Amino acid sequence: MRSMWKGAISFGLVYVPVKLYAATEHKDIKFNYLHKKCKNPVQYRKYCPYCQTEVSMDDIVRGYEYEKGKYVILEDEDFAQDTANGPGKNIEILDFVDLSEIDPVYYEKSYYLAPGDGGAKVYELLKRAMDETGKVAVARVMIRSRESLAAIRVSGGTIVMSTMHYPDEIRQPGALTELNYQVSLHDNEVKMAVSLINSLSAEFQPEKYTDKYRQGLMERIQAKIAGEAVEMPARQETGKVVDLMEALKASINLAKEERDQKKATRENKSTADTGAEKLTAAKTRARRKTS
Repeated sequence: MRSMWKGAISFGLVYVPVKLYAATEHKDIKFNYLHKKCKNPVQYRKYCPYCQTEVSMDDIVRGYEYEKGKYVILEDEDFAQDTANGPGKNIEILDFVDLSEIDPVYYEKSYYLAPGDGGAKVYELLKRAMDETGKVAVARVMIRSRESLAAIRVSGGTIVMSTMHYPDEIRQPGALTELNYQVSLHDNEVKMAVSLINSLSAEFQPEKYTDKYRQGLMERIQAKIAGEAVEMPARQETGKVVDLMEALKASINLAKEERDQKKATRENKSTADTGAEKLTAAKTRARRKTS
């Protein structure tokens, strides 16, 4: 991987040289928009309807609309001045908090922080101290001319930084009128729902989750390339749930059946592996006797 930039984590009076790497990547299937008639890619042009002319990047400036149709123009120097007052290439730690105190709605994008040149010892010091205290650092960082809050934590032996939204960027759920409902729940319904959650509970294993839609779409693309007929899977119609308790009971039974099937599969695999080992051992003993 190629680092995005080199900087430092300011930790009190201590500076930890780090390199920043993107921790995630999108796996979306990319498409081009084509003209339906001739199947050629459609061009997107920067066009000024007032001057009725195409505009180059050299003739484009950034403007802030403070009133309808009225703009104030900002030059590159204006942005450079704001950047100078920010953290720059440093990740400035502001506080240490418990991870449970941060609502996941604040998280935006994750990055790996690796030790920079000559910074391995102080990097390990910060990592071990955070690991032993169980704390997460709240910091501010400037990435691509945008200052963000960030949460810095230890994960998998690496310091991970997740950029965060500022509080004024979080929409309040109180604006959702659909939440103004009034319902009554029976105790048995709550118990059944809790039982269903317990039946479906498992350790988080991210490798078992896949993008089935993307996989199916790629299969249909490959089929079109090969000139094969594409068959769409039939969709099961879902009816309206009439009896909530019956639906919960059926869901719990289904979860138990799936769990038992997985357990039986593991046991069969273990038995097969043991049988194969015994067969191999018997063959080895037979070869030793004949020799």
